[in-house]
Amino acid sequence: MKVATTARRSDLVGLSALVTGGSRGLGLLLSARLARRGCQVTLAARDADELRRGAAWAEERTGKKFSTAVCDVRDRDAVESVVRETQARHGGLDVVVANAGVIQVAPVASLGAETFEDAMATIFGGTVNTAMAALPRLRASAAGGRLCLIGSVGGLLAVPHLLPYSCAKAAVGALGEGLRAETAENDVTVTTVHPGLMRTGSHLQAEFGGRSSREFAWFSALSGTPVVSMDADRAAERIVRALERRRTRLVLTPAARAASVAHGVAPATVTRLSGFAARLLPPPPAVPGEAADGFEQSGGFEQGHDLDQGRVIDRTAATWTEKVRRLGSLLNDRAAHRYNQHIPGPPTSA
Repeated sequence: MKVATTARRSDLVGLSALVTGGSRGLGLLLSARLARRGCQVTLAARDADELRRGAAWAEERTGKKFSTAVCDVRDRDAVESVVRETQARHGGLDVVVANAGVIQVAPVASLGAETFEDAMATIFGGTVNTAMAALPRLRASAAGGRLCLIGSVGGLLAVPHLLPYSCAKAAVGALGEGLRAETAENDVTVTTVHPGLMRTGSHLQAEFGGRSSREFAWFSALSGTPVVSMDADRAAERIVRALERRRTRLVLTPAARAASVAHGVAPATVTRLSGFAARLLPPPPAVPGEAADGFEQSGGFEQGHDLDQGRVIDRTAATWTEKVRRLGSLLNDRAAHRYNQHIPGPPTSA
């Protein structure tokens, strides 16, 4: 899929941009959109092979060159090094998008404290490390630095079976608001984005606990359902526009905006409704099992691909959970191939 160019000249032309979690999914799409606006983009992520595939994907679709940096955002020194090297390579640093994160899906009865610690270390700690390393360079930007923090609607209200993720994203939201207030006197702006469900293919990268196959079924189906979820490329365009306009806050998808407003007006009612929704989700097993990622739950896409049509051919026996997953997550499965979320082979175009 080609990333559309914009008709007007962007004020991002010639700026240096760094995107963490930039090798796949939303981060990869944001990187491509920024490059289309004329930015010199550096992709940062933990996996070198994934970065290589992501950079090739973005270069093919934009005709631009991308720099890459292997970096675990939980490592403060590594983040500082990447920020410093990006600034040196491009003669400055003007735009930073803190996008790296993890998704853990399970009932709280199947979780331990370490799951919350991991979510906080990666999502919130990684965002803090990125923001704190970037801010001095952004203050020195002649164009006026821009910092973008990717939160979630899950940070605006607690989502059942996504509690560690919600807690960490709530902290990101508070960080974004506080940084915006404290950088107001400088030429730096902070934009905090709270997306709802998006078709990024992230269900393959998520971690599932409890009755993991059932958790995978509902999460992958819901996150790929039209109307409820949003096309990831359209979401990336909206986020880059918000960066251009230096907006303070952006909530994506009508469902996310409605949920945010409802929680602000009647939080107790929303909490009761969340409790009702939780009862519809898979109960925890009597005996705790091993957590599994989305690749394991989907069979790792090892059964075969129909690359021309962007469909996955799964030759395993179809249980009822798999039938539900297939019905609701066809678009998300296609997005996984488009946006470098799968393991084998290069990402496909559409």
